[in-house]
Amino acid sequence: MIFGLFKRKSGNTAIVERQYALLTSAARQPYLYTDLDVPDTVMGRFEMLAATLILYFRRTRASARPGQEIAQEIIDAFFEDVDHSIRELGVGDAGVPKKMKKLAGMYYGRLESYAAALEAKDTTALAAALKRNFHPDAGDSAPSMAALATYMLAAEAELADVAEEAIETGQLHIPPAGA
Repeated sequence: MIFGLFKRKSGNTAIVERQYALLTSAARQPYLYTDLDVPDTVMGRFEMLAATLILYFRRTRASARPGQEIAQEIIDAFFEDVDHSIRELGVGDAGVPKKMKKLAGMYYGRLESYAAALEAKDTTALAAALKRNFHPDAGDSAPSMAALATYMLAAEAELADVAEEAIETGQLHIPPAGA
């Protein structure tokens, strides 16, 4: 499914394919859905992939140019994948740009709010942002999302020690949840 998305003139195609597959696999870990209150819905999967990509981008922001180029290609692949998924869900050609604009806005809003909480290492603020985004209609009955926030902060700390070579070769692994 996703490998058709990487038809670029870049020499990084294999690296981007490998890294994107690792990131989507990390976002689909069953433990996230069974134990960390991520809803197993289309939007829940979008939210988890967005959160995973944010961890990846926060790690690659200080990378050398090749790592940053790969990161940009991964964000491009993500939005191509989202576009493809929207179309598979039956949104017509006329509605896709509007839906894509909304989802892009959602992603960049999450990037801003999660990054602020991650930067401050503030589990409470991160849990509140995750709760708002993963369970927007649940109100006070929504799960606290503290466990997911704790996992994300721990994962980010582990990613800080990942060698630059792993980024440049598309072999950065997001730490497993529940390990």
